Amino acid sequence: MQQDFTLKAYNYPLPPENIAQHPADRREDSRLFILHRQSDVREHRHFSDIVDLLQKGDLLVVNDTKVFPARLLGHKDTGGKAEVFLLSYPQTNETVTDTTDKVDTTAVTTATATALIKSSKPPRPGSTISINADLCCTILEKLGEGRVKIMLHYKREKGLAEALKDHGQIPLPPYIERNNGSTAEDSKRYQTVYASQPGAVAAPTAGLHFSEDLLKTISEKGILIARITLHVGYGTFAPVRTEAILDHTIHQEYVHISKENADTINTVRQRGGKIWAVGTTTVRALEFAGNEQGKVQPTDGWCDLYILPGYRFKVIDNLITNFHLPQSSLLFLVSALCGRERLLDCYRQAIAQGYRFYSYGDAMAIMK
Repeated sequence: MQQDFTLKAYNYPLPPENIAQHPADRREDSRLFILHRQSDVREHRHFSDIVDLLQKGDLLVVNDTKVFPARLLGHKDTGGKAEVFLLSYPQTNETVTDTTDKVDTTAVTTATATALIKSSKPPRPGSTISINADLCCTILEKLGEGRVKIMLHYKREKGLAEALKDHGQIPLPPYIERNNGSTAEDSKRYQTVYASQPGAVAAPTAGLHFSEDLLKTISEKGILIARITLHVGYGTFAPVRTEAILDHTIHQEYVHISKENADTINTVRQRGGKIWAVGTTTVRALEFAGNEQGKVQPTDGWCDLYILPGYRFKVIDNLITNFHLPQSSLLFLVSALCGRERLLDCYRQAIAQGYRFYSYGDAMAIMK
C-alpha cells in the first residue's frame, strides 16, 4: 500500500505509436476495454457496445463543459511572436473607451483573464500583444508560476465569443503533435456532442466516444442521462513534481450541479440504479458534491478534491474513462477505484493489443 503513494509506482512504458493523433472515424468506433472489478474479468469490445452494459434504471452522468478557443497567436509591441493561452474563460467588463491603438475602433469591450504567455522574452506589465485588428490584450500583472493577468480588448459589436471563435484556436494536448496545430476537424471532434457550457481548456475526453445516435439508443433503453458542469483547467496537463504524491497540490476546477440534476442522481441511487460517471471530471464533481451518505448536493463553486488510493467512493458505481498519462493525478484517481497494480496490468494488456491512448484514444469501462 505504501508504494501506492510514490510517483514512480505510476510509471509505465508507452510506445509512441499507441498515442492517438486523430480521432476514430466515428465516435463510437473506438475500442472498449471492460474491467469487472469484483471478478477481474476483462473484455475487449467496441464502444458502441456500452449500450449492453447499461441497464434500465441506471444513470449516465456527463460533463457538458465546452472547450473554448483558448489559444491566441499574435505579436508583441516589439514585433516578436507571442502565444496567449487563456487559462479560464474571460470575464467581461463594462464597455469602455479604448486606451490602446491596437484595436481599430474607439468603443470596445474589455474582459479580464488569467493566461500563460509563450514568447522569446516574457512581455512586461503594460505591454500589448496584438492578435489582429479586432482583438488584442494588455498585460496587467504577473501572478507567478508563469501566469499573468491580462485584459482583452475587442470590438463591442463583435462580442467576446465571436472574437475568440474567429481569432483563437482550440488548444490540443501537447502529446497530439501537429505541424499545423489544431484543425477544423478538431473544432468538432475535440468536443462532446452535448457540450454547451463554454469554459474548458481541455475536453472531458471520455465523452468524445458518444454520438447523438448512441445517446438516443441509450435513452430508448430506459437509461437516464444527467448533466453536470466541470470546466477542465490547464492543471489537467500539469505534471506531478513531488515523489510523494500526497505532497502534490491538486488544481481547482469550477463545478456546477443544478438542483434538478442532483435530485435525479439521488433518486436513481435510492432506487438501486447504478451511477455511471462519464470521465474523471464527472467523478471529481460528483464525489465533491456528495455528502458522507452519497447524497449529491446542488453545487456551484471550486472543486479541489484530490482522489488517491484509499479513497472511499460515495456516489459513483461505474466509470467510463480513457487511458491516462503515466504519473498523472488522473491515473491516481482511476487507481483508487480499481487498484494501481491491476490498472497498470490492464494498461500493459491494452498496449499489447494495440489500444490507442490519451485524448483521441480508446476507452475503458470499469464496473463493479
